[in-house]
Amino acid sequence: MIYSVDVEITAPVNDTEVTGRVEEAITNLFPEADVESHPGELLATAHSMEHFSELLREQAILDTARGAFFGGHEGDAFGFELKKQAALRGVVNFAVGEGSELGELHVRVRVNDPDVESFIDHVAPPTEDGQPIE
Repeated sequence: MIYSVDVEITAPVNDTEVTGRVEEAITNLFPEADVESHPGELLATAHSMEHFSELLREQAILDTARGAFFGGHEGDAFGFELKKQAALRGVVNFAVGEGSELGELHVRVRVNDPDVESFIDHVAPPTEDGQPIE
């Protein structure tokens, strides 16, 4: 199955932060992303979530990811937020509740083909006893 998706990642860059470190946080989770710098924020675009999916499996957080994805599902897209600090270490940590002082990575995924549910199942498959059901 070939998936056609547009992934947009935005991240605030605070005065106290080094822009390169925020960019590193993005590319640690989305290495194929093209990152552009704008005043006070970075905007990155990608067309794959393969590496991100591998991290979800390695960290055994597929159920958490599915909850975040379906919780942010609207029409042909879904969105979620990630902690910048964890991303800088190459770790996926979903931001829930109150935001951190550094801000989060905001991720929006528009699924062009086939559909959102199928793509979510591909990135974060359903599990049984913590193991992906393939």
